[in-house]
Amino acid sequence: MSVMAGQDHSVRGTDENLDPSDWGELRQVAHRMLDDSLDYLQGRRDDPVWQPMPDAVRASFRSPLPLDGEPLADVYQDYRERVVPYAMGNTHPRFWAWVMGGGTVEGVLADMLASTLNPNMGGGNHSGPEVEWQVLDWLKEMLGFPQDASGILVSGGSIANLIGLAVARNERSGVNSRASGLQALPRGLTVYASVEGHSSVQRAVELLGIGDDNLRRIPVDAADRMSLPDLRRAIAEDVATGLRPLAVVANAGSTNTGAVDPLDALADVAAEHGAWFHVDGAFGALAYLAPRARPLLRGMERADSLAFDLHKFAYLPFEVGCVLVRDAEAHYRTFTVHPDYLERAPRGLAGGDRWLSDFTPQLTRGFRALKVWMSLRTHGVAKLGRVIEGNLLQAQRLAALVEAIPELELLAPVALNVVCFRFSPPGLPEEHLNSLNGELLLRLQESGIAAPSGTSVRGRFAIRCAITNHRTRDDDLDVLVEAVLRLGRELLAQGWPRGG
Repeated sequence: MSVMAGQDHSVRGTDENLDPSDWGELRQVAHRMLDDSLDYLQGRRDDPVWQPMPDAVRASFRSPLPLDGEPLADVYQDYRERVVPYAMGNTHPRFWAWVMGGGTVEGVLADMLASTLNPNMGGGNHSGPEVEWQVLDWLKEMLGFPQDASGILVSGGSIANLIGLAVARNERSGVNSRASGLQALPRGLTVYASVEGHSSVQRAVELLGIGDDNLRRIPVDAADRMSLPDLRRAIAEDVATGLRPLAVVANAGSTNTGAVDPLDALADVAAEHGAWFHVDGAFGALAYLAPRARPLLRGMERADSLAFDLHKFAYLPFEVGCVLVRDAEAHYRTFTVHPDYLERAPRGLAGGDRWLSDFTPQLTRGFRALKVWMSLRTHGVAKLGRVIEGNLLQAQRLAALVEAIPELELLAPVALNVVCFRFSPPGLPEEHLNSLNGELLLRLQESGIAAPSGTSVRGRFAIRCAITNHRTRDDDLDVLVEAVLRLGRELLAQGWPRGG
């Protein structure tokens, strides 16, 4: 007799789903999307880097919630008209704002394939975690970390810094911080970073309950590197007042100027005080693949934890970063939780002793590992190192162009790929230069010619170029310098800043 016999069949589900009713029509739109995307990347050099969005277009994004659907072809056309022309611009060869990679074609395709499979990379017995474990092994080997270290792919450097410092808190606070929190601390914790440290370090100490008041911002030297004497003095003062040095956070490429702290010496200081040594290598860590930068990064391999981004100097599409942790057991102890509904099994879909979610606050995770896996296999680490080396050389070339022109001024040493300079015509009073260069930068961005960002270097406004772009050519730097000179001279002719 059927097992369904005698059952109440009055309650029924629905056969409606979200797959297309006409797969042939869907394929036509999908093929167009892919072809248009490849055309966009192939011809990107001929477009403006960036352009402001008109008010009318911006207002069009205030439309009501769609209750009924519309054809995908119409939605896609709307995307082409209202989204594509006003994108951020970091796929362009002359985009150097902040520190953003330009993405790769392989990354585009890998993200499509990852979304097709759509696995949850928190864990489970399937192919996705195997890809990520292999990627992590490759990254450890690339950066000189021991193979028995652990790691996890994350959204970016901010979360990588948070995870590294969370492991530090769990291991070096002197109490079981997971069980009792910081209320059990017999003495307060302190973290040390330079004044050039990234804002995510502040966020991490705040989120971890350490508090911004206990983040010691150490002065830097003339090259923007953390001052060892000042660090030693700060630690000694804290120890004398009964505080516990938890972690020293070093820059392997500061965001503002690209400065690299004295990593080897900082590792020694951290070891002397039993403090965790965390290196924020958001973009600079991967410069290790470039022969000219490797000596500058000596000591990075001694880090207890290392944060870096693959959407920067590995040029991959957003978002994918990584944190490596030397002590795999410490990393595991910090995050692992095994609720009943995630009980592990010796076989089947829940197989595996350790899941990726054992090493991160996240349980739900996307398949970001696939684009790393495909990119490293497609290009190879040797080529990646050559491209990074090319960007470092381009930064040196831009610095040389700036120093050779009397109207331009280099504002910081160029250690890696970041060049900070300004338009500084002889005879113009210092008090006018900040406003002049601020306006010059806005006009440069709005022209669509190039897109650096702005920053402040010792109180002086700087045009900041972070050359993290595999599409940049040497002649793009000439275009930038010519545009800065032309726009600067135009501003002076208009009576800036009096007429500004």
